[in-house]
Amino acid sequence: MKRFIETLQNIWKIEDLRSRILYTLGIILIYRLGSYIVLPGVDPTMLEGLKQQTSQGVLGLLDMFSGGAFSNASVFALGVMPYISASIVMQLLGMAVPYYQRLQKEGESGRKKINQHTRLLTVVILFLQAPAYLTNLHVQYQGAITGGRWFDITGVFLLTAGTIFVMWLGERITENGIGNGISLLIMVGIIARFPSAFLQELASRLDQKGGGLVILLIEIVLLFLVFVATIMLIQATRKVPVQYAKRIVGNKQYGGVRQYIPLKVNPAGVLPIIFAQALMFIPITIAGFTKSESMTGFVAAFADYTGFWYNFTFALLIILFTYFYTAIIINPNQMAEDMKKNGGFIPGVKPGKKTAEFIDNILSRITLPGAIFLALVAILPAFAMKAGMTSGFAHFYGGTSLLILVGVVLDTLQQIESHLLMRHYDGLMKTGRIKGRSGV
Repeated sequence: MKRFIETLQNIWKIEDLRSRILYTLGIILIYRLGSYIVLPGVDPTMLEGLKQQTSQGVLGLLDMFSGGAFSNASVFALGVMPYISASIVMQLLGMAVPYYQRLQKEGESGRKKINQHTRLLTVVILFLQAPAYLTNLHVQYQGAITGGRWFDITGVFLLTAGTIFVMWLGERITENGIGNGISLLIMVGIIARFPSAFLQELASRLDQKGGGLVILLIEIVLLFLVFVATIMLIQATRKVPVQYAKRIVGNKQYGGVRQYIPLKVNPAGVLPIIFAQALMFIPITIAGFTKSESMTGFVAAFADYTGFWYNFTFALLIILFTYFYTAIIINPNQMAEDMKKNGGFIPGVKPGKKTAEFIDNILSRITLPGAIFLALVAILPAFAMKAGMTSGFAHFYGGTSLLILVGVVLDTLQQIESHLLMRHYDGLMKTGRIKGRSGV
């Protein structure tokens, strides 16, 4: 406890870190207040049905990511998921289209152009998702809406502007605050749902005739174990030995030092979860535009959060995206080339192409168990709900919410620790450095 208080005092002493944290908290407050600003023309007292509709299933996940704004019919109802969807498309284009491949190699200028195109694509997606959201309001809650056609027109623009504003808030946090802005806003939305979810689970267990509190205690212990396992997954590394020259005199190398390349078991972090979840929202968007009976079975299958086909597809997408994103962020050929330039080599492996193949093989082998474990954690809520947990609490038991929560907290704490260590203060952990999702 004493060390914790000293750490807080050290954080407060660093003026730059203190201002960044306060700035981040201020932006988060604005975001949370905005999630309660209801669309003009909607009667908030008649939206109890919408809250029931978003209490479970995929719509429940949408509501969780938006911090309750979805069920409040807020101007922030669509949250940042359209932006995530646009980012997925741009990542795919970066792999397939030569123009975007060139932009990725142009450094800062290329990154700015890609970000601009991502924002434009986000607007396009919003003009598809916003009418679907408003259509659902019209069909389900006719008495709660006034304004007719004018409501639809203004609603589309307000929902679009709301998501763009949330994106801007996230960028401000990344630039002037602490942590990744978009990820932090998603995390805040998840945390905001935890108190009510826990109280619902507690009430559900108390209603049981016997053993309810014991079951709740077991659920809490299991949640803690899953939490610890998730931290281990995100921080786990596999170190490949590399022999480097210790000192160089003229053209001769003398001695050597054995160093390591830290290859993470899950180098992609929680991004595969977010990407896969964004794709799983597509059937819900399609459902807002069609009433065809031929689509009912398909949409119903993928709207059932506990269904086999939803979870099977979700897990498969996570594994594919894990490999896909790992291939983007880690280039074995570049690592082998850099190693060769610095006079390093892996014992028993020839420099150059053979080294790249060796690293690629190691990376493929350690990524597979990481991807499978990531997929299993992601679909745990479905098993939890089958076991009798309430839907809201089951989302925290595993799945997207837990992975995002752990990953974002680790990344944010790593940034805070970096500020402390730069100014010669002790880090947050006495036992060692905090490892974020981005590596060592």
